[in-house]
Amino acid sequence: MLDIKFVRENPDIVKENIKKKFQDSKLPLVDQVIELDKESRAVKKEADDLRAQRNKHSKMIGALMGQGKRDEAEEMKVLVTSQGERLSELEKQETELSEKVKTIMMTIPNIIDDSVPIGKDDSENVEVQRYGEPVTPDFEVPYHTDIMERFCGIDLDSARKVAGNGFYYLMGDIARLHSAVISYARDFMIERGFTYCVPPFMIRSDVVTGVMSFAEMDSMMYKIEGEDLYLIGTSEHSMIGKFIDTMNKEEDLPYTLTSYSPCFRKEKGAHGIEERGVYRIHQFEKQEMIVVCKPEDSMMWFDKLWQNTVDLFRSLDVPVRTLECCSGDLADLKVKSIDVEAWSPRQQKYFEVGSCSNLGDAQARRLRIRVNSKEKGKYFAHTLNNTVVAPPRMLIAFLENNLNADGSVNIPEALRPYMGGAEKILPKN
Repeated sequence: MLDIKFVRENPDIVKENIKKKFQDSKLPLVDQVIELDKESRAVKKEADDLRAQRNKHSKMIGALMGQGKRDEAEEMKVLVTSQGERLSELEKQETELSEKVKTIMMTIPNIIDDSVPIGKDDSENVEVQRYGEPVTPDFEVPYHTDIMERFCGIDLDSARKVAGNGFYYLMGDIARLHSAVISYARDFMIERGFTYCVPPFMIRSDVVTGVMSFAEMDSMMYKIEGEDLYLIGTSEHSMIGKFIDTMNKEEDLPYTLTSYSPCFRKEKGAHGIEERGVYRIHQFEKQEMIVVCKPEDSMMWFDKLWQNTVDLFRSLDVPVRTLECCSGDLADLKVKSIDVEAWSPRQQKYFEVGSCSNLGDAQARRLRIRVNSKEKGKYFAHTLNNTVVAPPRMLIAFLENNLNADGSVNIPEALRPYMGGAEKILPKN
């Protein structure tokens, strides 16, 4: 969310940014919110002036009574009463106008970084760099659920009966591999200086609207019926929420945290064959990283975060590339974003396995995450997040890239301590 003062003083910049994101339908909101803000400030000034007058007149009543000027005191009481009635009206207007301004401000997108490529959607994202040589084996790579079934490692039919489409049972070596990847990712990030955390898996609505746009909320979040609680779509939600309404010492920054959680997502819409199985699902587990830092450090941390994901995948012998998200593919709160994509030998192309985002002070402004500096005074922090690894989707890349012609799967050296020292897992079927 932008600062209303910035919008008021830079309407052309805000409108140009909206155009860059191809959201022209939001252009009228800029003038609307500026006019509402003007009205809100006028009402507030009148209310403040009237409040001061009423307090002054209230004190005069006692003085007049003490001087025996009862009639004048009674007239003053009538005036104070009328001022109180008008003040009540103004306070109601203040609340209504404030809510209108807030609603619009939460809809206007954040200002994207100058380095973000301009494009309408993800088809115009720009490849930045490749890491590792994509391998095309001389044997056919089966669909990922077929690979898992050879290990008796997945049961989609039973999951469908129990919970419906978009759920799964992982079993045996595949389940162990799933847990091993999560544990390895946790330790990988701890070794890089991040503090490990297991957060709440449900959050209140004020945290939801603090960390994402209304559109994202509607398309992703599951609401708990009868409760002001939502299941998290990623641990970033509750991890950033951890700092709601806090005043942080500048010398304590940055906060660098890595968190484990299950994640729950609606995943609306129809998906192609390659997005079935465990690619696009309603429930999965994930290791995340978040940073809360000074504004001047956020781009430095942005580069560190996506590099962590690249390094982790390369340590597991999975080729990856980084993709710069274009303006039209950025969620409204994001300043800049890079996707990490893994190579799929089966599809002969890369697919998304993680996303790194710099949100500037948008989340901090919504959640009131402030920093106190001796030199700069009080200001809003910057927040960033990035996927370390989400095993169901990561398992696809891992299995395809480490599959052998005989159906066995190699276990890279880094992962062997988490798999009982095994160098390979062997199919059961």
